[in-house]
Amino acid sequence: MAKELSYVLINPYTIRKSRTGGVINRLLSWGRLSLVAARMLAPSRELVEEYTEAMLSSANPRDQKERKILEEIKKYLFANYLPQKRNELPPRVMLLLFEGENAIEELKRVVGHITKISIGETVRGTYGDYIEEDGEIKYFEPAVLIGTTKEEVEQELKVLARYSERDGGVLRGIIPYPPKISPEETLVIIKPDSFQELSSKAGNIIDRFSQTGLFIIGARVIRMGVKQAEEFYGPIRGRLAEKMKKQLLKEIRSSLKKSLGFDFPEEVEERIAEELKTYKAQHEFNKIIKFITGKDPQETEKGKDEGLEKCLALVYEGEDAVRKIRKVLGETNPLDAAPGTVRKDFGQDVIKNGAHASDSPASAEREMRIIQIEEDDIARIVERYYGKL
Repeated sequence: MAKELSYVLINPYTIRKSRTGGVINRLLSWGRLSLVAARMLAPSRELVEEYTEAMLSSANPRDQKERKILEEIKKYLFANYLPQKRNELPPRVMLLLFEGENAIEELKRVVGHITKISIGETVRGTYGDYIEEDGEIKYFEPAVLIGTTKEEVEQELKVLARYSERDGGVLRGIIPYPPKISPEETLVIIKPDSFQELSSKAGNIIDRFSQTGLFIIGARVIRMGVKQAEEFYGPIRGRLAEKMKKQLLKEIRSSLKKSLGFDFPEEVEERIAEELKTYKAQHEFNKIIKFITGKDPQETEKGKDEGLEKCLALVYEGEDAVRKIRKVLGETNPLDAAPGTVRKDFGQDVIKNGAHASDSPASAEREMRIIQIEEDDIARIVERYYGKL
């Protein structure tokens, strides 16, 4: 069966209530699809109007109830995807693209029906609401929006792709802060081991970061190439040498004494560790690069630098964002991390430790530049399936 492309729009209310991680948890662990792109949107009126028109024109309601639901979705879009007052800031929407066999039906299964018959295991069964009394809809919150037929998905994705660059990216200046608050931005990268199999890990990590009270303002699925990863992790290369020297001293002391059967002066250990630290540091650095890219940096051909492993990059904004994220993240080594932190609960070792987070606002700016967090992948992927927009 050929692969299909489909999408999920995580609604503003779901994002505002910090349910993004829970939704992504269900999508990645309960479905059999690959997440191929992510982008934050602040929808314009033009986008909402054209998206609504695409939805209505491709729909084929079978009865009065389905027509009523379509009308309710239309009302919902204009009431929730757009500012409702003059000078009000636009709401945030997260667009996710998924690829795989029978993708449209798979997402329908995981997301659930839009009415009250959704069961608890589905996204809408857990995070959505539909209340009807005497044939009238009293409350309607679908949690996410998806396409339900091939024609509908194609038309809606073309609209989203046309506006994704203009209306999306890192959504700076749309979160209202109290006076005297100076928000920071920080970058989080959820590492490849969260995406190598069906797993709730990525969603659970996002859910854990929601404890900070910060706002997600940017999102992108990335595949770092070797050169990109070497630049990204460049600052730790120098620090690794001294860290590896300490580790080598312990290993030299135990292994040489055991194999040789006699003691020798500490200055000899020091000289051996000093000679070996650069080689050890390079070996460890290459392990980091191979994990994050899926490629051995020593074997990568020049000009063939696209990464094989997938990561999810998120930009968080808010007061004291760097410190808050790093507190929830925990120490680099999961063994040293405090209970309840991301790395303690989801990490395996110093490399497979769940996520990366910037250590300063300057580092965040540098890292976002390297991974090109603003770049729009939506139109490129949609055009690959449906041709020029």
